[in-house]
Amino acid sequence: MIDWLDEASLDFPPSHLALGPGTDAPGLLAAGGTLTPQRLEAAYRRGVFPWYGPGQPPLWWAPDPRMVLKTADFKLSRSLRKTVQRFAATPGCEIRVDFNRAAVLHACASAPREGQSGTWIVPELQAAYLAWPAMHSVETWMDGELVGGLYGVNLGRMFYGESMFMRRTDASKIALCALICLCREFGIPWIDCQQNTRHLASLGAAEVPRNVFETHLATHVGEASPGPWTYHPAYWHRLLTST
Repeated sequence: MIDWLDEASLDFPPSHLALGPGTDAPGLLAAGGTLTPQRLEAAYRRGVFPWYGPGQPPLWWAPDPRMVLKTADFKLSRSLRKTVQRFAATPGCEIRVDFNRAAVLHACASAPREGQSGTWIVPELQAAYLAWPAMHSVETWMDGELVGGLYGVNLGRMFYGESMFMRRTDASKIALCALICLCREFGIPWIDCQQNTRHLASLGAAEVPRNVFETHLATHVGEASPGPWTYHPAYWHRLLTST
């Protein structure tokens, strides 16, 4: 059994009470609770995130292990390096941050996913994220058109990746490269990726035990958040000049 959240409280059960391996929903911690920016922040500070489908109540997760991309370990392939270099050098190609968060959310919610018939980014979740200043979008623009991007959450010196989309080849990967540059510039060492996928592993992400993840949060979420979330082309050097 899992807990049903109290509407009058922003508390969550301890993460060790999440359903474990061998259950129907490993990592499921709690259900219910109105989606508000305040509840989202209370959850993320504890390493808990919402994930559920249309017609379901809010479901809250704290999986063990946790997939994390350490920004220092990001794997930039030779082909992706060339793609980013070409993008950075082409007039009309630019990275924008928080220029159109709603469009990014809608595009991520509408993007087809292998093995999924619907979306977990339901309208009430989109509304809560858009009302939360900690949510940021990193957007790939070409000739005035939004062609890819991602969104996530920044608390202190931690970034929680949520979802991405692309309308042109490698547009989402370019946005991820820009996010790596931003995190390196801002001193953010980890990006939470939540669940293990082969694609994330190919980029350098790896699993860490939940207690290690929570210890990292305890140290970094309480730090001062970086300055304004804007992207400057000079930030590309954080990736393109690294070994």
